[in-house]
Amino acid sequence: MAVGGFYRRVLPSPPAIDFASSEGKRLFTEALGDGTMEGFFKLISYYQTQSEPAYCGLATLAVVLNALSIDPGRKWKGPWRWFDDSMLDCCEPLAKIKTDGITFGKVACLARCNGAKVVAFRTNESTVDDFRKHVVSCSSSEDCHVITSYHRGVLKQTGSGHFSPIGGYHAGKDMVLILDVARFKYPPHWVPLTVLWDAMNTIDGATGLPRGYMILSRQPRGPSILYTLSCQHDGWNNVIKYLTEEVPSLLKTEDVKSVQELLSLVFKLPHQNVTHFIKWVAEVREQEDGNVKLNAEERGRLAVKEEILEQLRATELFKHIKQWLASETQCEGFASLFDKHELPEIPATGCCQRAETLAVKPCSADRSFHKTDIHLLNAENEKPAVVVSGTVVTNTIKEGVDMLVPLCKTESSHISDECCCQWPSLVDVLTILLLSLPQHIWSTIKDEKLLADINRLVAENNLPALLQDEVLHLRQQMRFLMTVSS
Repeated sequence: MAVGGFYRRVLPSPPAIDFASSEGKRLFTEALGDGTMEGFFKLISYYQTQSEPAYCGLATLAVVLNALSIDPGRKWKGPWRWFDDSMLDCCEPLAKIKTDGITFGKVACLARCNGAKVVAFRTNESTVDDFRKHVVSCSSSEDCHVITSYHRGVLKQTGSGHFSPIGGYHAGKDMVLILDVARFKYPPHWVPLTVLWDAMNTIDGATGLPRGYMILSRQPRGPSILYTLSCQHDGWNNVIKYLTEEVPSLLKTEDVKSVQELLSLVFKLPHQNVTHFIKWVAEVREQEDGNVKLNAEERGRLAVKEEILEQLRATELFKHIKQWLASETQCEGFASLFDKHELPEIPATGCCQRAETLAVKPCSADRSFHKTDIHLLNAENEKPAVVVSGTVVTNTIKEGVDMLVPLCKTESSHISDECCCQWPSLVDVLTILLLSLPQHIWSTIKDEKLLADINRLVAENNLPALLQDEVLHLRQQMRFLMTVSS
C-alpha cells in the first residue's frame, strides 16, 4: 500500500559529509585528537529532534540550554525541571512559531530570557575569521556552544532558513559538524566552514536582515532579582528604539530644562508598552495543602528583594518620578499594574518571567488566575510577609500556586500614593527602567545643568551595592536587546 510523505532526504554530498560515514568517523577521530570536539559530548548528551517542522530554533535552543545545565525554573513533566522546545514561548507564541518559524533575533532573545549569556552576530557584524575563532574556542570547551542560523539552499539541501548547534571543528579540513535538529530529514553532518558562512551570509526574508550565529554560555550570576526586561509582548523592539534612538534626537532638538520636563519627554510612549517591557520578577511556588508558610530560604530571597525595593525608593530619581506621576493626568495615563486592586492578577503574568516558577506550566495567552486570597504572615520576631494564593488556569489545567510578595515601608507624604504602594509599583518600574538606560543617551541634552543633574541621578556609582548590581544587570540586558531588536 502506498504511503504518502517523506522518510528522510538524501544528504547532498558534497558539500556535506555524513557524520556516521567512514569519512565522517575519521574526521571525528582526528578532531577529537586535536581537542576541538570537547563541546560535542555535552551537546550529544542532550541532542534531540525538533518536535514540529518549524521548531528548529526552539529545539536547538533546548539542546544548548540543557547542555549548559541551566535550570529552567519550571516543571517539564512530573516533578522534573527540563528544557523542551514546547516550553520556549516567552518571546513568541508557539502557535505563531509553528506556522511562521522564528527569527534570529527572537532566538537570541529567548536564550537570554531563559538564563543564558548570549553574544549574537549577524554576518554583517562579523567576519568568517571571527566566526572560525568562536567555533574553535567553543569546540575546545564545554563552557560555551555556537548556534548557527543559515539557509539550507547554499548547502544544496531542501528547505530555507534553519537553526542547528555546531558540535565540533576539524582544523585540517576547516570543517564544522552541524548537529541538525531536523533528524527526520538529514543526519548530523560535516560541512566546510566557509560554505556554512556563505549559508549564514544570506538575507532572512522575514526581517530583511542577514542571518548569523550566536555564542551561548552560562550567566556568571542569576537573572535579575527584582526586575527584568521582557521581549514577550509585541512592540518591545519599538520601545528599545524609542528610548535609545528617538529620545536622544528629541533631547537634541527640544529645549528641555528640568527633570520633570525630561520625564514627560522620555515617557511619551503608551504606558502599556512601558509596563510590558519591564517586569517585576515574581516568585511563584506550588501550594502545599493550604499551609501558607515561608521557609528560611524563601524569607531570605524575599528579604533581598525588599532591600532592593527599599534602596530603589531611597533614590532621588524615585522621588522625581513619584512627583511627576502625582498629577492626576499622569496617574490616569499610567495606571499602576501593581496596586492593591491589581495584585491578584500578577501570578497569571508574573509566572511567565524568569523566576522561581516551580509549579506553573509554560506561558499561554489562555492563562488566568482565580480564587484569590491575600495572606499577611506575621511570624514571631520576623518581618511580615504577603502571600497571594489562588489557582492558575491554563486551558483546562489548574495549578494551585502562591506568589511571594516583597513589602516596602512607605513614608507618609503629601504626594498621592495612588501611584505607589507597599509592594512593587509603577513608580519603581519607571525608576529602574530609567536607571537601566544606556547613559550615553543623555549626552544630547542642551541644558548643562540638566545634563549634570540627570547624570548624577542615574550614575550607578551613587547606588548601594544590591541596587547597583540590579541596575548593571538590567543595563546588560538592555545592551543585548539593542543588538537583536530588529
